[in-house]
Amino acid sequence: MSPIEHTAQVRVRYADTDKMGVVYNGVYLQYFEIGRTELLRSMGLPYVMLEEMGFQLPLLEAHVEYKAPARYDQLIDIITSYHHNNTVATITLSYHICFDDRTLATGYTRHSFVDSVTWRPVRPPSVFRDAVTRALKQPA
Repeated sequence: MSPIEHTAQVRVRYADTDKMGVVYNGVYLQYFEIGRTELLRSMGLPYVMLEEMGFQLPLLEAHVEYKAPARYDQLIDIITSYHHNNTVATITLSYHICFDDRTLATGYTRHSFVDSVTWRPVRPPSVFRDAVTRALKQPA
């Protein structure tokens, strides 16, 4: 089954760079968050809607591989992919950050749905499953 994908563009801010003039390593996790929230929005499921319905998606694991530096004022692409898996209660998203077809970083994050009151893990809610089903039926 092909993944659900979305590309978000971000211009690197001066505040994102370190003394060496490149994007600070921790900022890539912020870029991953942008990719994740925009992927959900593109599926018709803004993250704020999940929160209003009583769900959170805390981060369980994150991995980043740095390939080349991103620099101030570059317009970078954050390509986020979700490979649907019905058998697990967690979701994993993959990220590919690039500039002019040059890979800058790759990585993934793994999340679990939790009830926002009890913070106990729950299965992905039907609103998420329905959004995934709709996105998978859309032509690529």
